[in-house]
Amino acid sequence: MYRNRNVLKEIGFSIEQGHVVAVLGPNGVGKTTLLKCLNRILKPRQGTVLLDEENLLDLSTMDIARRVGYVPQRVETGRLTAFDAVLLGRRPHIGWDVTSRDLAIVDAIFTKLGMEALRLAYIDEMSGGELQKVAIARALVQEPKILLLDEPTSNLDMKNQVDILSTIRDIVRDHKIAAIMTMHDLNQALRFADTFIFLKNGSVYIHGSHDIVTPAVIEEVYGLPVMIGELGGIRCVIPGACKIA
Repeated sequence: MYRNRNVLKEIGFSIEQGHVVAVLGPNGVGKTTLLKCLNRILKPRQGTVLLDEENLLDLSTMDIARRVGYVPQRVETGRLTAFDAVLLGRRPHIGWDVTSRDLAIVDAIFTKLGMEALRLAYIDEMSGGELQKVAIARALVQEPKILLLDEPTSNLDMKNQVDILSTIRDIVRDHKIAAIMTMHDLNQALRFADTFIFLKNGSVYIHGSHDIVTPAVIEEVYGLPVMIGELGGIRCVIPGACKIA
């Protein structure tokens, strides 16, 4: 229940290490609420969230932060440099002081995401796309076992969308973690995700691999007829009712 309204019910699914999971569905179906329940920003009335046999709902906030990295849709700003903002992601692991290892991890992520030019820029002066990259970097330096990303490309141009999603996919596979991303763009989901969860009416309508992404499923979930074709070896979703003048 959220704000006196039942948003999600009968939610059940499992994910694998090394997989990127796309959570899909129309606006207002509960995608963001699902992510917030997984890391206990919102506490479900019942149920469990198991990670390596631990129920995350029973852990402290700091213990959850050592295991789960979260990137919200809207990132709060302040008078911090990008480097300092990303370094805050190491907080769950820092003891008495910042170590050389902490600094090395932050440096490596800046390089990995191509953000070297932003190191000393103030985040309250950044574009939405730059700020989104800082938020993703901050989650990655937590060295989480699972990443939760709420529409991670919503403020990015086409090139940066591809760059960020490619990087997330590579990190997930190389480090054998998992990522769950809410997404609106079905084509980006088909290109970068391994597993798909379609929500409808607050429940999991269907989940599975690429095989479940069919025109029938998409029409049932979104109420829109579509066609699925292939371009350059990549599957693409095209609205069936789309007219070209």
